[in-house]
Amino acid sequence: MKQINTVNAPAAIGPYSQATAHNGLIFVSGQLPIDPSTGAFPEGGVEVQTRQSLTNIKSILEAAGSGMDKVLKTTVLLADMGDFAAMNGVYAEFFTEPYPARCAFAVKTLPKGALVEIECIAAEC
Repeated sequence: MKQINTVNAPAAIGPYSQATAHNGLIFVSGQLPIDPSTGAFPEGGVEVQTRQSLTNIKSILEAAGSGMDKVLKTTVLLADMGDFAAMNGVYAEFFTEPYPARCAFAVKTLPKGALVEIECIAAEC
């Protein structure tokens, strides 16, 4: 297993890696919408937070030599399923066909009061 880290995404806030790679796959940990330059959530609603979470994923994948076009599956966690359409609009900006498989669901709460958290599995190359 290889650990993947980049300063262009927020550092892990616990005993986990930003991502790991093994057997041609990259497993990106759930990305909160933390701006790595400020350590805070960007101001705005779920659209802004979704964009930041996906930008963090993109930075991690690029550090691993991969990219958003190599994403096979995502999991989207929302604080409110009422935000699904708004999240989906931003999500569509980051992916093209063939789209990755996806699971999206609401959870009771997310760390630090986030509105969204996204994780993914991608191919290394």
